[in-house]
Amino acid sequence: MKKVLVCKENLPAETRVALIPDDIKKLTGMGFEFTVVSGAGKKSGFEDADYEQAGAKIVKKEKDALSDAEIVVRILKPESADGMNPDTVHISFLDPFNEKDLLNGFAENNIQAVSLEMIPRTTLAQKMDVQSSQTSLAGYVAVLNAAARMPKILPMMVTPAGTINPARVFVIGVGVAGDRSLKSRSNPSAQTS
Repeated sequence: MKKVLVCKENLPAETRVALIPDDIKKLTGMGFEFTVVSGAGKKSGFEDADYEQAGAKIVKKEKDALSDAEIVVRILKPESADGMNPDTVHISFLDPFNEKDLLNGFAENNIQAVSLEMIPRTTLAQKMDVQSSQTSLAGYVAVLNAAARMPKILPMMVTPAGTINPARVFVIGVGVAGDRSLKSRSNPSAQTS
């Protein structure tokens, strides 16, 4: 059995968790044993009891299970490689071009690191592609935040009192958010509700 540690994110604004209870339930029968840091899923709507029901063990602090873990999963990069055993596999966003000290720490301690944002956006790697899902969400939230601050409404509205013309917007971006906007503009039938 491979021992997997699901870490709690330290950044107060971070609401994501690396694995949800359903993931753990699916993977438990595949040769993995899970330990979850208490409160790891709280901001995502999952209680410790949900993880226990899925088959995970709960620990109070990350350091209580870090030295025992063979695989460590989290959303954001750790502060350091301290506490991880050699041959541990660490999976998270790592910001590898800006975190040379962290990556050197992984190398010095013989820790294998998988930087999720470096997985290519290809059909072959699609199930591992975190960039598409996360930029889709970021683009969606950006539009909602912008709409809440606009003095006009976005869609055209026809009422018995008259027609309200929609706001005109200009999307600046690349990747999924910019791509979706351009497709829906050039092909109105591509818009989704």
